[in-house]
Amino acid sequence: MSSTEGAPLASAPQIPTTERGESLPAAAPLGVQELGAPSATDAQSLSIRPGRPADDPARDRFVRAHPRGTFFHRSGWRRVVERVFRHEPSDWIAWRGGEIVGVLPLMRTRSLLQNTQLISMPYAVYGGAVGLSPSIEAALVDAARREGARERAGRVELRYRDPSGLGLVPFSLYSTFIRDLPTKVEDVLASIPKKARAECRKARDKHGLEFTEGPWYVRDLYRLFSNNKRNLGSPGLPLEWFQGLQAEFGEDLVIHVVHRGREQLSAVMSFVDNDTLLAYYAGTADRADRDYSASNFMYCSLQEWAVKRGLKRFDFGRSRRGSGAFSFKEHQGFEARDLPYQVALLRERALPSFNPSNPKTERLRKTWSRLPPWLAARLSVPLSRYLP
Repeated sequence: MSSTEGAPLASAPQIPTTERGESLPAAAPLGVQELGAPSATDAQSLSIRPGRPADDPARDRFVRAHPRGTFFHRSGWRRVVERVFRHEPSDWIAWRGGEIVGVLPLMRTRSLLQNTQLISMPYAVYGGAVGLSPSIEAALVDAARREGARERAGRVELRYRDPSGLGLVPFSLYSTFIRDLPTKVEDVLASIPKKARAECRKARDKHGLEFTEGPWYVRDLYRLFSNNKRNLGSPGLPLEWFQGLQAEFGEDLVIHVVHRGREQLSAVMSFVDNDTLLAYYAGTADRADRDYSASNFMYCSLQEWAVKRGLKRFDFGRSRRGSGAFSFKEHQGFEARDLPYQVALLRERALPSFNPSNPKTERLRKTWSRLPPWLAARLSVPLSRYLP
């Protein structure tokens, strides 16, 4: 699917409008869909409307076919966020005639101080508008900005995976790690750098680690993930979130666990997104990496599993520059690519700074890491709603 500007229309383009009847600025000529011969709808005006549940099947078909659509653009992600965290949907969809030509997944969230933000998407590493042309994507974002201004929101945060060309305020704290998978299972180990490859072999041959799959491991994943988050000084996520994702996405979600005998050393929840496997939530037992190289083994085995399934790419997810996870992914042979997040500042005058890179959070993180596990888990349930 191509996403370029078409030739100017024979007549002057109509100004796109929202469902509420507001005019949106036509900063550039309306894009023309470039999928075969021009259709009769190409000359029709663009309409930007709030998303409705009834639109979800068509919206998901559009997103899955779009080269920049991601797992988090799917309507199912919105449904689980709404159900578990009670954030309100504020999606925008671009229509031309009876066809969807653009989607902006968006949700209304609140901070602990009850300030409103519009985020695309909460609890996700990717988001932003996807459309058949840059002008359609710009119209969707403009609709979101107008919505934010009406609601006196602090900002509109767009977590783009790919450059958007919107010219908003950049928020470049994170990088992502994506690479093509080999076509043969035996080539996965060979594609890993020498030192990490040796650790994988040692985990498999010397320590006898095993890699198993099953939806019944969701509580084990939750336990290991929560333990890691506490050690890092951050609140975790409720068990209901992981179970909700399982129920929503079915076979597009997989959980793997690394065992040494009966001992569970690490676990990972991954998403299957078209031809890509996205390793998303993970947790490791204390000393499992130091003693058994559990993470090296787990991610090597996970890539081998993806190749067996016929997947073409492996997405290692985002990491904050300077973090241990960032270094680990580089040592696995992945190349970092900065994520071009964009922010439209409304009532807020500065980018959000409440993150582990801010030295002012160090005391909070140290205090959290000392909490008893049961208390950290209990407090994480209400706090996670305010850390989207």
